[in-house]
Amino acid sequence: MKRRDFLKASVGGAAAVLTGGRVEARPNLEPAPNAVGMLYDAALCVGCKACVSKCKAVNGMAPVIEGDWYSWDSARDLSKDTLNVIKVYRDGEAQVKDRVVNGFAFEKRSCMHCVDPGCISVCPVTALRKDPQTGIVSYHADACIGCRTCMTGCPYNVPQFDYNNPFGEIHKCQMCNQPGVERIDKGQITGCAEACPTGATLFGTRTALLEEARRRMSLKPGESYSYPRGDVRHPDSRYAREAPAYQQHIWGEKEAG
Repeated sequence: MKRRDFLKASVGGAAAVLTGGRVEARPNLEPAPNAVGMLYDAALCVGCKACVSKCKAVNGMAPVIEGDWYSWDSARDLSKDTLNVIKVYRDGEAQVKDRVVNGFAFEKRSCMHCVDPGCISVCPVTALRKDPQTGIVSYHADACIGCRTCMTGCPYNVPQFDYNNPFGEIHKCQMCNQPGVERIDKGQITGCAEACPTGATLFGTRTALLEEARRRMSLKPGESYSYPRGDVRHPDSRYAREAPAYQQHIWGEKEAG
């Protein structure tokens, strides 16, 4: 066989190998029947950051001081010392909350505890695991090799690596249920939901939270509604206020993970 013919045969064989089988993606995972989670309502958030402070108290994390404000924790994003952060987005003069033009809005950022987490899919050593009952995505430092692949696998940039730790560890929200904290196992709720004064962050089962979200979407703007605080299933308290004009979409119900 001539060299050129051999190369042709080799290329043809490679093409056959590459295209010979049909690859089908597996179906998406289904939520655990009793999965817990949190509902964040940006319309109720006042940006007080009580949730950030409580999160750090529960998890024993130090304040992050940035810029010229030395009086309080001023973390601007997630880090090894900040597992939950409130960010503000502005347009123009940012005069009116939740107004599209010349307005501003708050956003809570923390782990989404996805139904089908990208971080778990890419981790080569199962250092990240999803509880089949609660749906909580937990981190196991004893299994972690510090490859940081989970950081690239998360579409929300949630996992944060501790570069100052010689052993290297990932930090992320574990819904206040990691060993030594275990609030959910003890029948408590997440620290951020417990501390939120307006009920902007609610704890509960995924099913109950989605039902609450749909009730809010059905409200007419200006209609009075009794908003729960704490746990949506048995609230610590309720308070009445006028409903805003809700977008007819529950973000995170079907997006990404």
